[in-house]
Amino acid sequence: MLLAIYLNDHLAGATVGRELSRRAAATNRDTTYGSFLDDLARDVQEDRESLLAIMRALDVRVDRLKVAGGWGAEKLGRLKLNGRLRGYSPLSRVVELEALALGVRGKLAMWRSLEMLEPQRPQLADARLSDLAARAERQLTGLEEQRLRAVAEAFG
Repeated sequence: MLLAIYLNDHLAGATVGRELSRRAAATNRDTTYGSFLDDLARDVQEDRESLLAIMRALDVRVDRLKVAGGWGAEKLGRLKLNGRLRGYSPLSRVVELEALALGVRGKLAMWRSLEMLEPQRPQLADARLSDLAARAERQLTGLEEQRLRAVAEAFG
């Protein structure tokens, strides 16, 4: 079933997003980015739980290998050059915010795709897909505001 593959691919991406948003929130807890990133990490976790509920409603099994791959990919993504041998740099924040924005764009596309399928899939009726899409749009707006601020701090 192609939809099962699609949803599991997004679940792997949601796992990356959950791990990255948690790390970004923890790393920035005592900065002006902290509050936004704490809220985002909470939202990303809730969105992942919504996706799992949708998968259950559609009788889609979780592909644990893909989920583990997403978890591992986020850990490997930490091994990037950021202008410092060790630790966090202003470039780290810019790259993390950009990666989070890419993930949220993918999530928004998924919510909209599922909205389109809702008439043929009555199991999606209770999923609040329009609310989930609206939240993703708000997340993107906030991420872009934070990203631009981080760019000014890193390169300005």
